[in-house]
Amino acid sequence: MEFLNNSKNYSLNRKTYINLRWIAIIGQFIAINLAAFFFEYEFSYIKSNIVVLIGAISNIYLVSFYVKNLLSNRTAFNFLIIDISQLTLLFYFTGGILNPFIIFLIIPSVFASLSLEKKTNYILILITIVSIIILTFLYQETSLPLPTKSSIDFYFYYSIPISLVIALFFLNFFAITFAHESSLRKDALDKIQQLIAKEHELVSLGGQAAAAAHSLATPLSTIKLITQELSKSLKGNKDIEKDIVLLAEQVERCNQILKKLSINPDINDEFIDYDLTISNYLKEIIKSFESISKKKFFFHDNQNINPIKFKRSIEVIYGLRNFIGNANKFAKEKIFITVNSDSENTEVIIEDDGHGFPKDILDKIGEPYIRSKERNEIKKAGLGLGIFIGGTLLERNYAKVICRNSITRNGAEVIIKWNNKDLIGL
Repeated sequence: MEFLNNSKNYSLNRKTYINLRWIAIIGQFIAINLAAFFFEYEFSYIKSNIVVLIGAISNIYLVSFYVKNLLSNRTAFNFLIIDISQLTLLFYFTGGILNPFIIFLIIPSVFASLSLEKKTNYILILITIVSIIILTFLYQETSLPLPTKSSIDFYFYYSIPISLVIALFFLNFFAITFAHESSLRKDALDKIQQLIAKEHELVSLGGQAAAAAHSLATPLSTIKLITQELSKSLKGNKDIEKDIVLLAEQVERCNQILKKLSINPDINDEFIDYDLTISNYLKEIIKSFESISKKKFFFHDNQNINPIKFKRSIEVIYGLRNFIGNANKFAKEKIFITVNSDSENTEVIIEDDGHGFPKDILDKIGEPYIRSKERNEIKKAGLGLGIFIGGTLLERNYAKVICRNSITRNGAEVIIKWNNKDLIGL
């Protein structure tokens, strides 16, 4: 069955689950024997203890024979069914739905909703509801002072299982919703880490290539000069002359390859680490888009009265590039980028002349994996992952990001704002 398939994203921590089960098993054992021998309630305490023993044996199996650190969705599902069945059987021998500890019956399902697949959770909810219905009509009555079905009001009696089912749905709804959102956010954050790691790797490789081109320039030039001298002195010796010509060609080929790998072959020293202003960053990014896009970019920094230089940041570059890329994607013809700065703050405003953010997701902008339900936007809209990645990277670098629809341009507007002190400290 599909809901039993293993999933990398859904699993339970084995150690945590085992500890929680031990707490439950010890609590059950103490409650049963206190009720039987201290409070002298009359019920099937021997059978109840056997049920507790079954739970303990299943936990011993997890401790001794299950060696993986995480319980897969399938394994966790199987053991949670054991938990629900064990509790149902225990409540059957101890008063059924009127047992004051009956609320614990919904805990396995709620616990699962935080970590397991949705389909698995739905099945556990269904099994729990069936158990509640069974315990409402079928159980072994205990002697007083515990109440019995005949000793309490009809409506009060049936309100207990109804309230349990309502609590079950309520708790599971919120737990499943939050767990799903958490899983999506985790997946999106993992993508950010992968992208940034890749960018750092590319920068590192580019730096190494540039350093190699710079370092090898002198020895290659020396080899080239020697080759030219040998060619002159050995002119007429056809056999050796061919080899010298080939050697010269290969030296030149090495020079061309190293130049292509180099970040900037015209700069001899300190060609990697240098400080730039936000305007410089934006000009570089805009230039890269202009080479591949037919749309027009308008850049304004007239209000940039306090340009601040800060260290090159891959996160800031990638974040700005994501938002400019989104504007390029959804603009009709024009993208407007403005830089404002004063003695306290630096602000980047990115606008386009497109349709703007869909109204039905405007309040969700910044969350990963969102889609507009508006017909005109379904084909064009993405999953919101670009905005989430860009926003997260910039916010981690002290920026405040505001996404809204522009009043002046009628398209989307993104405002990225830094406190100058934070920008200098990057």
